[in-house]
Amino acid sequence: MSRDWLSDDRADLAAERILDAAAQLFAERGVTSVGMGDIAKAAGCSRATLYRYFDNRQAVRLAFVHRETRRIAARIDDRVLGIEDPGERIVAAMTFAVAEVRADPMLIAWFRPGEAGPAGRISQDSDVIESIAGGLFTPTGLTDPERSRLARWLTRIIVSLLAAPGRDEADERAMLEDFVAPVITRAFA
Repeated sequence: MSRDWLSDDRADLAAERILDAAAQLFAERGVTSVGMGDIAKAAGCSRATLYRYFDNRQAVRLAFVHRETRRIAARIDDRVLGIEDPGERIVAAMTFAVAEVRADPMLIAWFRPGEAGPAGRISQDSDVIESIAGGLFTPTGLTDPERSRLARWLTRIIVSLLAAPGRDEADERAMLEDFVAPVITRAFA
């Protein structure tokens, strides 16, 4: 009997444990100050083991952001499923995404003063995030380049709201309703 499935399962569990340890450190110390040695120690593994799973600190950051983006995207999808109006749907999806990040100390740590740089770069450079945003936030019927550009723009708006919040939730919602919803509504027309 082959035990290959067990080794894959263990590898997944080890990677998750490492990402959980990194997340805790990001919340406590800030994203930019956490090094590979810190992560290995917090995860209870050697640096060699850590490097077996992640090539460098950026790889850990990227894996963490992708994991959390997938989790939030699943909740957003459930939340906006029945909203037919595209403008209303985008506003609901974006406000929910912002609220989800703000409610989680391990995620909002990425947007503290001086910390938003890595989050901004990852959000704009990641094909995974672009694909998720394209599926959640953009209307069907667009060409791939249009969908890609729109997904990056909407992601940039979310990152902006997290890094430089509006006056309050109502102010942010009004900005999305006034400036983002019309763009989405036109894209559906």
